[in-house]
Amino acid sequence: MALKRPQLKGLINGVLRQFQRQQEALMQRAANHDSRYLHPSWLLKRIQQAYPAQWQQIVDANNQKPPMWLRVNRRHHSRDDYLQLLAQAGIEAVAHGEYPDAVRLLTPCAVSSLPGFTDGWATVQDASAQGCVDLLDPQDGEQILDLCAAPGGKTTHILEAAPQAHVMAVDIDEQRLSRVKENLQRLQCHAEVKQGDGRTPQQWCGDKQFDRILLDAPCSATGVIRRHPDIKWLRRDSDIAELASLQAEILDAIWPHLKSGGVMVYATCSILPQENSQQLQAFLQRHNDASLVGVERQNLPHPEDGDGFFYAKLIKM
Repeated sequence: MALKRPQLKGLINGVLRQFQRQQEALMQRAANHDSRYLHPSWLLKRIQQAYPAQWQQIVDANNQKPPMWLRVNRRHHSRDDYLQLLAQAGIEAVAHGEYPDAVRLLTPCAVSSLPGFTDGWATVQDASAQGCVDLLDPQDGEQILDLCAAPGGKTTHILEAAPQAHVMAVDIDEQRLSRVKENLQRLQCHAEVKQGDGRTPQQWCGDKQFDRILLDAPCSATGVIRRHPDIKWLRRDSDIAELASLQAEILDAIWPHLKSGGVMVYATCSILPQENSQQLQAFLQRHNDASLVGVERQNLPHPEDGDGFFYAKLIKM
């Protein structure tokens, strides 16, 4: 036996014989049980409550392999030009219909196969994550804060869009900040990288104020389960309220560091309203100098599109 436990032979044979005798009833029970969706019951319930018409598509997407998305570095090539380079390398890819730098590979491949990857021509980054910087709309010369920045995908995207912006990238996890520095080096970008807690910004930026702030808040990561399946089993129902409380603390702490007329983008890779739309509405009720620009947006995971992601753009009046 593969387990090298011959004493278990009788037990295993007994279980298999019992299954054969009750196979029809057991298979019927399994087909009608929530376990067939491969999600813990608490999470399945939350998704069903939030998305009564879409929950099964979300669960199905969570259980599939994710697509591989690239972000074309506009400092080197236009997206159309890079698509041609991919085609010349025998790599089939399509452009995203909305996000201007996003390209999906029809078949994932090693980054070493990508044209100019080591020279910073492209970065592996989900399409929905790219939408944060499109909404932020950074401009050259501005003071911009990327809070909860690790591993640095959005920091470098900001600098590709606005190479002359003054960017501060902050994260509480000092080890993960090494990834930010690696990404900056590969893409030949410069940012001020700091370790710090979003709840205590005075400790790492003093009284400094920013023209734009991107807050990719710590969250349940329920929008990226297909990339990190262990999220389903590591998270607990009680985590959601704790995370929502943490998000509110960070929002309230960093808001005074946004200049009057400045823009903040609040983002999470969650699909749960408690962390997203409900969080945003509670913040707007607490701060009468905050105004929502346009409408909030909730992306849901899709086999041929981006991950689950929430964005909201606020302006300080």
